[in-house]
Amino acid sequence: MLNRAIAGAALLALAACAPSTAPSASGGDDKSGTLRVWLFDEPNRAPKEKVVGEAIKEFTAANPGVTVEVSYIPTTPARHEKFKGAFNDPASAPDVAEYGNTDLAEYAAAGGFADLNEDLRAWPEGRDIGTDLLRSATVDGKVYGLPWYIGIRALYYRTDVFGELKLKPPTSLKELTSTARTIREKRPDLYGVAVGGEYTFGALPFVWSFGGDLEKLDGAGSREGVKAYTDLLADDNCPPQACAGLTGGRTVELFAGGKAAMGILGNFNRSAVDAGPAAGKYAVVPLPGAEPGSIAPAFAGGNNLGVMKSSRHRSLAVKFLELLGGKTYQTKMYEAMGNLPTLTSAREELAAKEAFLKPFLDTVAAGTRFVPVDPAWVKIDNQKVIPTMLQKVATKQATVEQATTEAAAAVKAAFGGS
Repeated sequence: MLNRAIAGAALLALAACAPSTAPSASGGDDKSGTLRVWLFDEPNRAPKEKVVGEAIKEFTAANPGVTVEVSYIPTTPARHEKFKGAFNDPASAPDVAEYGNTDLAEYAAAGGFADLNEDLRAWPEGRDIGTDLLRSATVDGKVYGLPWYIGIRALYYRTDVFGELKLKPPTSLKELTSTARTIREKRPDLYGVAVGGEYTFGALPFVWSFGGDLEKLDGAGSREGVKAYTDLLADDNCPPQACAGLTGGRTVELFAGGKAAMGILGNFNRSAVDAGPAAGKYAVVPLPGAEPGSIAPAFAGGNNLGVMKSSRHRSLAVKFLELLGGKTYQTKMYEAMGNLPTLTSAREELAAKEAFLKPFLDTVAAGTRFVPVDPAWVKIDNQKVIPTMLQKVATKQATVEQATTEAAAAVKAAFGGS
């Protein structure tokens, strides 16, 4: 995510093109009326809703005759159909929408979002967007959104449990497994580390850490990573009958609810943890890698804010996006939800006074990875290729070799291979 060469290329691409910011034929630029906004739902939505409400109050006070209507939409795979419907039916579409950066390629190909290149270049705070982060919103030199926050996962652990059992945070994936098993043995009321068969972004760091690759799941490194992850979906840690169907969200709930001693959670999950029984009893370290003392490559996730091409309120939509995505509200969203800002100055100011951020920033510095910016990824995600592979191994329906061979074939087919 912080690859400077790629970042520089993205910046050059932005500078090289100068597309019109005029509304599309299906859109408009009304200066009053209702601005419709879609934002993602959260396991603990109240803090997010409060910050968004503050932004709406400020925005409507500065724009008389305008109301803002927010709908919170699920992050399940069904979101793709909801967005597809909005792209095809402007009457049902929002003006502004939050979307995951992994959905970028699909939505750009559908032509549903407006190019905000010139808008962000003209915005005073736009220069504070790390050029490296523009990739999460850029396709073919066109910027389809404002990067709103970065999502980085690390290892949360229960300090009280570790103290009771005289354990230290693991420094390798091998130690993670042995520590998890020790906890499960001595505290059978707890899962050692909460993992899930449907937690793709929890599993991928294991694959990457062993030198594996999403597009070569049948390679030696990928198979080693899959084995390391699925070894945790076992009775001596997180029993497959309970954990094979768990999503990342459910693992958050298990850790926050005091049911697990460790969890691979994001900086953005902090508010959910602080709202549960684990509050005040946890610390965070980078997820360790295969080699002792190393950090596993994390998925560089995050969400963007975009303006629909069909919006009837383009200027208002851009203004609201820039308010909600500006430094003031990025900082408030971090304080409310733990969302790591994309604006460099906001991130640096928070990091200087917030020790909680260190393991996440250390993880970013160690190197992050991203899914292919290609519509094929959406097929892979929607078909649950990775979860199916993990679940088959965990439930002993297939060996690691069989499951990874099958998954690799599905990935190849998604990319148009035979």
